[in-house]
Amino acid sequence: MQFPESWLRSFCNPSLTTQQLADTLTMAGLEVEELSPVAPPFSSIVVGEIKEAEQHPDADRLRVCKVDVGQPELLPIVCGAPNARVGIRVPCALVGAELPPGEDGKPFKIKVGKLRGVESYGMLCSARELGLSEDHGGLLELAADAPVGQNIREHLDLDDTLFTLKLTPNLAHCLSVYGVAREVSALTGAPLQALPEAQVPVTASEQVKVEVQAPDLCGRFSGRVITGVNTDAQTPAWMVDRLARCGQRSVSALVDISNYVMFELGQPSHIFDADKIAGSQLQVRWGKPGEQLKLLNGNTVTLDETVGVIADTKEVESLAGIMGGDATSVSDDTKNVYVEVAFWWPKAIAGRSRRYNFSTDAGHRYERGVDPARTAQVVERISQLILEICGGQAGPASDVQPNMPQPQPVTLRVERACKVIGMPVTEEQCLNALRGLGLPATAQNGVITVTPPTYRFDLQLEEDLIEEVIRVIGYEKLPTTPPQAPITPKLRRETERNPYAVRRQLAGLGYQETINYSFVEERWENELAGNANPIRLMNPIASQMSVMRSSLIGSLLNVVKFNLDRKASRVRVFEVGAVFLRDDSVVESDSSVAGFAQPTRVAGMAYGPVQALQWSSKDSAVDFYDVKGDVEALLAPLRATFEPAEHPALHPGRCARVLVDGKAIGFVGELHPRWRQAYDLPQAPVVFELDWDAVLQRPLPKFASVSKYQAAERDIAVIVKESVTHDALVAAAMAAPTNGTLRSAVVFDVFRAGKNSQADWLAAGEKSVAIRLQFLNEAAAHTDESLESARQAVLQQLASSVGARLRG
Repeated sequence: MQFPESWLRSFCNPSLTTQQLADTLTMAGLEVEELSPVAPPFSSIVVGEIKEAEQHPDADRLRVCKVDVGQPELLPIVCGAPNARVGIRVPCALVGAELPPGEDGKPFKIKVGKLRGVESYGMLCSARELGLSEDHGGLLELAADAPVGQNIREHLDLDDTLFTLKLTPNLAHCLSVYGVAREVSALTGAPLQALPEAQVPVTASEQVKVEVQAPDLCGRFSGRVITGVNTDAQTPAWMVDRLARCGQRSVSALVDISNYVMFELGQPSHIFDADKIAGSQLQVRWGKPGEQLKLLNGNTVTLDETVGVIADTKEVESLAGIMGGDATSVSDDTKNVYVEVAFWWPKAIAGRSRRYNFSTDAGHRYERGVDPARTAQVVERISQLILEICGGQAGPASDVQPNMPQPQPVTLRVERACKVIGMPVTEEQCLNALRGLGLPATAQNGVITVTPPTYRFDLQLEEDLIEEVIRVIGYEKLPTTPPQAPITPKLRRETERNPYAVRRQLAGLGYQETINYSFVEERWENELAGNANPIRLMNPIASQMSVMRSSLIGSLLNVVKFNLDRKASRVRVFEVGAVFLRDDSVVESDSSVAGFAQPTRVAGMAYGPVQALQWSSKDSAVDFYDVKGDVEALLAPLRATFEPAEHPALHPGRCARVLVDGKAIGFVGELHPRWRQAYDLPQAPVVFELDWDAVLQRPLPKFASVSKYQAAERDIAVIVKESVTHDALVAAAMAAPTNGTLRSAVVFDVFRAGKNSQADWLAAGEKSVAIRLQFLNEAAAHTDESLESARQAVLQQLASSVGARLRG
């Protein structure tokens, strides 16, 4: 929220400097994000009036003006502005003046100059040359009654500062200049100027009948018809200036009045063209499925039963609390208007504008809560300004109150406040702080009871009142007390790895960590996770982030695609993050939501060459076995096994399930060709996704002495069917009854008969596999007989388990 300091001080003017005032607000929870001057520094610029304006004798686009700046003689000034004419009053920079820096960053000093042979004793200025705006289409024209010779900074009140506040959602009562002034008064003790009670005379009889059909949508609806308004009336300069300093451009007198009162009092409003309201009757209700409304911004939206509307007897005319409709908008032909000020329940407005991909100042305020007790007063204030600026006659005000909020008393225990705040506070301090904020408070036996005013929707709990107390007392007064409780470090079990060590290991394998949103595009879930029923968000921050992810693959694929689009040739990324699954067995707790499991997973994706560009080896694209090796390295010393599997995101012939101790913990494989083509990838990346808890597990190391006997190796070559896998062959060998002497079995060669090779000893559908067996006996040295016996045991086991026969 942005506003000028001068407007704030018109309501409450404490004896503090600008910086002190900003610090006071910040320490009270109203963070001042930025202080900026209304205008950059400049000097010796005054109000001047053009008395004469003649064509330059040697230039078609220049005029020689005689300017009155309050000095004994008129100043001759050469000017090229198209609107330089006799009678207007404009900013005039005198000789010696210093204007704001230009594009070169250096101040611009005014000297006596000569343009095409004519001397010029000054410069007539545009708004851009003074740093007030980007408008440089002509001279900045001042009011006709601007005092000639007056310093322009004084005349335009340019020695002002813009405050930009960063407010939290619970500070809805500070979304107005008067609301901030109320806080300043409570914090500093400076008097708060009471709002003038506006009461316009009723001189017309026209009315619009209002029927509130949805009290859960609208608690109060106030309004009035004003006839005979002049929509061509000019907005006063003081109002235009204040709106501009609040970041709001001037549109028209009626719109400016509505915006001005919103910034002043925090209460949005809407002005209808009364003659366009069919039947002179408005209905406040929930929308009906299929209804459509063309808004003031030109968008046409489709409504449903969850969106509040204002309708006449013919059609929907406004999106309740958010934006008016085009059909009843005020135009140049408007003569009669209807002023509407309502209280909309915050829950009925929250999230509705984001559904239609836009936001408004009105919706921002209504979804946080506005003062329902002030709607009639705001109608009077708007009516007063309309009559003063646009003229007209006011009809009787209407005020419908179907469902006014009833504030509930909130109690504060002084003893509890001391514990929460962390320093002793007295009952008197608490009462003074709360009453200073305008909160009616009574105390009895150390318990303070507050009935929140209608503009404080945030006061519902005891902690809310405690926060108000310390805000007023001052956070800077809190003592710096070290913690009294002993700090006991939480020791990690020896069977659990350090999560940061796992991340560093992945980084050592060449992967870079990414952090992505848990909200993803629904298409990712359907295509890459095979999830036809993802967990949907009720209020997504963007349409393409509407569901919760059940897999990390989509997020990583998006990162890889993002980098490839920026000419990265080799991408290796990983992420450790939560996924979200439906699970009826999950119960509600402090760290879980009933019906939803939130396990953590680790996933990685590799794309491009196996190694970065180098001279010692040729480039080769990363493949399944490269990433499979990374997974094995990540899980070590646990031994992972792999079995063929299918996954919606992965190539059906190049995908494997990862198992540890027979339990599936994830997948590894190459991206499916369909998705590689859909995401326009030159080659398929290889991806893995594992259960994080399984990755963190590690077995306790066990002591084993070094054998004093030497290991022996024997090589065997067996013929097996083509369908026998490497893992099955090795598992069968290791299961042989060798009394524990067989330590390892490693496949080191595979032979298949080709078109040009002669292998009569191989039948169709067979292959020859060479295995190296390593034997070690801890108790005694091996003999030829013992080794041959163990070798035969292995061959028999292979024959019985996988149908292997010894190659001749």
